[in-house]
Amino acid sequence: MTNLEKYNDIFVQVFSADITQLGDKYCKETVSEWDSVHQLNIISLMEETFDLMLDPEDIMACTSYNAGKDILAKNGIEL
Repeated sequence: MTNLEKYNDIFVQVFSADITQLGDKYCKETVSEWDSVHQLNIISLMEETFDLMLDPEDIMACTSYNAGKDILAKNGIEL
């Protein structure tokens, strides 16, 4: 499984999202289920899946599908 597939699977697990929904417009403002609990679930799964510890700024900034990708890239994870 590629890193991108692992990352997409996080959103499938947290939101029961269809992979075709994931992209530029998948964010806190457009996904009605996206709340602080879901955001923490995303962070937890990202940390577990990619074996990293995100800093508080990254946790707060993870408010979209693309932001999560940027955070992983910042931590040396290529998608």
